[in-house]
Amino acid sequence: MVFAPSPQLTVTVEQVGDDEQEIHLHAGGQGVWVARMIKSLGVRAVLCSAFGDETGRVVRNLILDEGLELGAVDVSARNGAYVHDRRDGQRREVAEAPGRPLSRHEQDELYNVALAEGLRAKVAVLTGVADPQILPPDVFRRLAGDLRRNGTTVVADLSGDYLTAVLEGGVDVLKVSHEELLRDGMAPDDSIPSLVSGLFKLREDGAANVILSRAEHPAFVLIDGEVNQVELPRLEPADHRGAGDSMTAGVAATLARGGDLAEAVRTGAAAGALNVTRHGLGTGRADVIAQFTTRVELTPVPGGGAVPRPSPTVPATCPPSSSRRR
Repeated sequence: MVFAPSPQLTVTVEQVGDDEQEIHLHAGGQGVWVARMIKSLGVRAVLCSAFGDETGRVVRNLILDEGLELGAVDVSARNGAYVHDRRDGQRREVAEAPGRPLSRHEQDELYNVALAEGLRAKVAVLTGVADPQILPPDVFRRLAGDLRRNGTTVVADLSGDYLTAVLEGGVDVLKVSHEELLRDGMAPDDSIPSLVSGLFKLREDGAANVILSRAEHPAFVLIDGEVNQVELPRLEPADHRGAGDSMTAGVAATLARGGDLAEAVRTGAAAGALNVTRHGLGTGRADVIAQFTTRVELTPVPGGGAVPRPSPTVPATCPPSSSRRR
C-alpha cells in the first residue's frame, strides 16, 4: 500500500526537433512516483489517495490508465497541478496551483481506506504532499502506529512536521535526505560525524532503520545499529528529480517480496540511480535495475560510523512477514 493523500496533475512542455513541441500530461506527486516504480519492479501496489474537482478527475483517470490500483476517496477539495517548461532541456516552473485541504470527514474516509489496505499489505509506504495544509501531521502518526501494531512493515519518506509525526508513531524504515536532516535541525552540518549522529538521533526518536540520501554523494544507511555507505557506479543524469522516490520504491518492493533490508537498500539505490538517467519520474525496467543492483555495495563509512547511543525504543528489524499479506 502506498499512502499518497493528494496526487498532482503534471503538465510538461517538451521540444521535439527544431520546430515541434509536445505537451505531456501525467499523474504526479511523490506517492504516484513511488507506486509507479514499485509496479515497474513487478510488485503489486495499491495507491490510497483523495480525488476532487477537475484536476482530481483527470489525475484519477491518468493513474488508472497506467494500470495502478487505487483505494480512492472522492472529495470536494481539488488536487494540485503544475506546468513545467523543459523545451531547453532544463525544467522551469511556469505555473502551480496547490491542492485544497481535506475536510475532517474527508480525512476520516481517506484514513479508513488507507488503514484497511495497509492491514492487508505486507508493506505500507507513507509519502507526503506538496502542500502541508492538505492533511494534518497527526494522520501520519496514527496511521504508522496502527499499521505497525498490527504487523505491517511501515516505510516512510517524509520531512518536516510529517517526519516528526511518523517518528512518534514508529517506523520500520525511514528514508530522508541530508538536506531535510539539516533543515529539520537533526544535524548541525553536513560533515560525516554530524550526519551519522543524526542517523542515531532518528533511531532514538522512532525509526528502526534509516536511509540517508546525500545528493551526488553515497547514501548512508543505519541498519540494525550499524552505519554503512552505499557505493554504486556514477552515471550522468538526464533529470535529477525522482531518485529518492525511486529508492524508496525499490526498498519497499524488495521487502514486500521477502528480501532483507540490505538487499532492499541495494535495489533501491539501483532504482534511484537509473531513474535519473531517464526523463520519466518513477520509471525503469525491472531487469535493468536487477542487473545494476549487482554493482551496488554497502561499505564502511570513511572515518567510522559507529556512534554509541542508547538502545532504541522500537525494534531494530522489520516485523516478520505474514503469508496473507502482499
